[in-house]
Amino acid sequence: MKEPQKIYARRKQSFEKLHKKQQQTANRLSNYRLITIILGFALAFFFYRTFNSFMSIAMGFLTIILFIYLAIQHKRVRIQLKYSEILIELNRKGKDRLTGDWVKFKDSGVEFKDVNHPYGSDLDLFGQGSIFQWINSARTPRGRETLAKVLKEPLKDPSEITTRQKAIIELAQKLSWRQRFESEGILISDQLKSTEALIRWAEESDESYLQPLVKLGMRILPLVTVLMIILYGLQLAIPWQIPTLLVVVQYILLKVYGTERAQVLSTVYRYEASIKTYTKMLKHLEDQNYTSPWLKVRQEILRNKSGQPAYQQIQKLSKIADWISNRENAIFLIVNILTLWDYQCMIALEEWKKESGKLLIKWLEVLAEIEALSSLANIRFDNPDWAMPEILSSNGLAAQKMGHPLLTQKKVTNDFEMKSPSGVILITGSNMSGKSTFLRTVGSNLVLAYTGAPVCAKTFSCSLMNIWTCMRVSDNLEQSISSFYAEILRIKQIVEAAKTDKPVFFLLDEIFKGTNSHDRHYGAKALINQLQKDGEIGLISTHDLELGELEKESHGRVKNYNFREFYQDQEIHFDYKLRPGISTTRNALYLIKMAGIELDEEI
Repeated sequence: MKEPQKIYARRKQSFEKLHKKQQQTANRLSNYRLITIILGFALAFFFYRTFNSFMSIAMGFLTIILFIYLAIQHKRVRIQLKYSEILIELNRKGKDRLTGDWVKFKDSGVEFKDVNHPYGSDLDLFGQGSIFQWINSARTPRGRETLAKVLKEPLKDPSEITTRQKAIIELAQKLSWRQRFESEGILISDQLKSTEALIRWAEESDESYLQPLVKLGMRILPLVTVLMIILYGLQLAIPWQIPTLLVVVQYILLKVYGTERAQVLSTVYRYEASIKTYTKMLKHLEDQNYTSPWLKVRQEILRNKSGQPAYQQIQKLSKIADWISNRENAIFLIVNILTLWDYQCMIALEEWKKESGKLLIKWLEVLAEIEALSSLANIRFDNPDWAMPEILSSNGLAAQKMGHPLLTQKKVTNDFEMKSPSGVILITGSNMSGKSTFLRTVGSNLVLAYTGAPVCAKTFSCSLMNIWTCMRVSDNLEQSISSFYAEILRIKQIVEAAKTDKPVFFLLDEIFKGTNSHDRHYGAKALINQLQKDGEIGLISTHDLELGELEKESHGRVKNYNFREFYQDQEIHFDYKLRPGISTTRNALYLIKMAGIELDEEI
C-alpha cells in the first residue's frame, strides 16, 4: 500500500472513532435534556403543591436554564458530528482516487464541457472520467469555475508556473488543513449560490442612507417614539395623539421606497448561509502561515488598508444578514414600525459596503483560487513520485516513464522525447494497440504541466505551446455537418493557429478517416508537410503505413514510432510500449474473425 493510501486509511479510521464518541455524547445530551424537562417540571409542580410558589418558580427557571445549556451543547456536538462525517468521506475519496474508484464521484464538471475548446473534449478535461472529476475539491460555485478556468486556460509565463508549483507543493503538505477547508464548503454546499448578484450589490452604493441627518434621524426617531409610547402607557400626561402620530410617520417612512429596500435586503438574506461559510473559509485561510510567494500574496490581499482580516469584515456582513433574517418573524411588522428596522439594516449595509464592498470580489477570487490549487495539490499528495515539470525555453518535450494520469493502477509508462529536428512524430500501430491513449497521455500531462501541477512521469520537461487536438470528431445533425467536414473545420483551426507567432503543439488521431484511402493519404501527407515546415510540433496517429516514408523525405523532421501486439494461446495481447520505426503488425482481420465473420485466407 502506498504511503498516501495509508495516511488516508489512518485518518478515516481516526475520524470514525471520533464520530462514534461524538454520537455517544450527542445521545447522552439528548437523554439529559429529556430527563431535565421531566424531572425539573415535576419538582416545580411538587414544590408548588407542598412548599410555596417561589420555590416552584425558581425550580422552573432553573430547569429552563439547564435545558437551554444542554440544547446549546447538543447543537455544538451535532455540528462536530457533521464535520467528522465529512472528514470520513473526504479520506474515503482520497483512497478512491488512488485505486481508480474516483470515476464514481458525482461532480464531473460536465457543465464546463466545450466542444469548440482547442483540446478540452479530446483530453477529457470535464465530464465522466475526466481530470476535473478526478481532482476537484472545490465546493463553492466560484471555486469550481476557477478550477475549470485553470484547466482550460494554461499559464503562458514560465515564472508563473514555477511560482504556482511551489504553492501546490506547500498545499500538498497541508492535508489536514485542506480537508478542513473543503469541509467548510461541503457543510452547506447545497445552499451555496453563485455570488454574482451579491458582488453586484456590494459594488453599488446608495449614499442617501449615509447622510448624517438621515442616520441621526433614523436612530433618534424610533427612540422618541418608543419613549412616548412608554410614557403614555404609564399615564404621565402624554396625549395619545403624540405616540400615534409618531407611529404613523414611521409607517409612512417604511412605505417610501419600501419595495426597493426589500429587494436589497432579500438579496443579502438569500446569501446568509453562503456568507457564514465564506467567513469560516477565510478565517481558516488567514490563520495559516505560508512560505510560498503565491500563497503569501493571496493572504495579503485578504487585508484592507487598516490591516483588518477579511474574515472579520465578512463576519460583520454575516451579523447584518442575521438582523435581516429577523424580518421572517411573525411579529416583525410591529418591530419594524417601532424601530425602523429596515432602515437600520440599510444603514449598516451601506456602512459595510463603504468600508469593504469593493473588496468582496477580491476575497472571493482568492478563496476560489485556493480551492482550485487545493484540487491540484491532491495530485501532488496522492502521487509524491510524480515529476514537477521543467519549462524549456526552446520548443520540445521530453519525459521518462510517462503514463496517463487518469489510468492510476492500470497505466503503462513510456519514455518519450521530441527535439530538433524532429518536429512531427508519426505513430502507427494496429487497432487497440495504444496510439490514441498515448496521444492523450502526452496532451493530458502537458495540460497539468501548464497548470503548475505534477505530471505522471519520472522526469518531464516541455516548452510553452498552444495545445490543439483533433481526435473525437463527430457529426452535427443540427448544423448538417458530417464528421468528415467537422474534422476539416477543426484542421482548419489548427492550420490557422500554426500561422501565428505562437508555437502550436498538435495531437491528431487518424486524420481524414472519413474519406477514401487515396485522398486520406495525400491529404495527411500535405498537412504533415505544411505543419513541419511551419515549425510546429506534435503527434499524429495513423493506420496509413505509407506515411512512414515521410521520415526519409523530411530528412528527420518527421519521425516514426509504433505500437504493436503479440499473440499467445490464440489470444491477442498488447504491451502498450512505444517503439521506434513503422508498425510491423496488424490485427484487423483477426478482430474481424473474432466477430464471427468467415475469412477466405488464414491469419
